[in-house]
Order: sequence, then structure tokens, then C-alpha cells
Amino acid sequence: MAECIQTSAREVLGVSREGSGRMKGAWWWSEEVKGKVKAKQEKYKALIGSRMEEKKEVNRGQYRIAKKEAKKVVAIAKNNAYERLYQRLNSKEGENKVFKLARARERQTRDLSCVRCIKDEDGKVLVEDTKVQERWQSYFYKLFNGERFNVS
Repeated sequence: MAECIQTSAREVLGVSREGSGRMKGAWWWSEEVKGKVKAKQEKYKALIGSRMEEKKEVNRGQYRIAKKEAKKVVAIAKNNAYERLYQRLNSKEGENKVFKLARARERQTRDLSCVRCIKDEDGKVLVEDTKVQERWQSYFYKLFNGERFNVS
């Protein structure tokens, strides 16, 4: 049902931005971090691809070292980036940035893929999955069969 609603909304309203919403890197990533993470990924692929036990042990050791290096570089880069951010936020023009960050965080935490609760025709909040599904079913039945009613 959720998929049907999303496709209908996509057809009617359109899509402002195509793509997977998968994050390909964070705002604090630097070239050094990208390089270390890429090296770690390559070591992991080599570990997974190795068949012989001796080669697997060598690759496991190399992967562990690359993983530690990547973790260390990520921690340092993240720490430096947040330190710069905090310094900017403490300035006079940084006050507006705080509100922008709060709005962005609120938008990220919205869960639009599933509805956890909905009001019934009497205005009572329904939280049980079966009751919510029944309410959606009656809503769409009335909507598609031309009956007009107010939805709160």
C-alpha cells in the first residue's frame, strides 16, 4: 500500500531530485580520508577474494592495518571538522547556522516511508497496524468511489 501511495504521489506531484539518497561521503571527508577508506575497501576485497589459507592470513593482517589507519584518519578529520564548525557557530553570523542545522536535522528524522498512526473518522488516533490499514482501506474506497468526506 505504501508503495502504491508513493508511486501515485510521484506521478501527481513529481520528483524534485532523482537518485538513491545514499550518502557517498560526509561533509567532513577530505582527500586523505577518501584515500584511506578506498585502500581499506580494496584490502577487504582482496581478503574476501583470497582462496588459499596462507594468502587469506596475509590479507587479513593487511586489512586490519588498513582498517585501523582509516578509523584513525576518520576520527581526526571528524574532530577537526567539528572543531571548525563549533568555532563558526560561536561567531555572530553563526547564530543563523544553528537554526539551519536544527531544521536539517528535523527533516532527516521525518519518517515518510511508513505511517505509524492516523486519525479515524471520529478524530481518534489509531496506532494498531490492523486499525491503520482498515482506515486507509476505507479512505481509499470512499475516495475512488466518488464519495466526498472531510479528512482531519
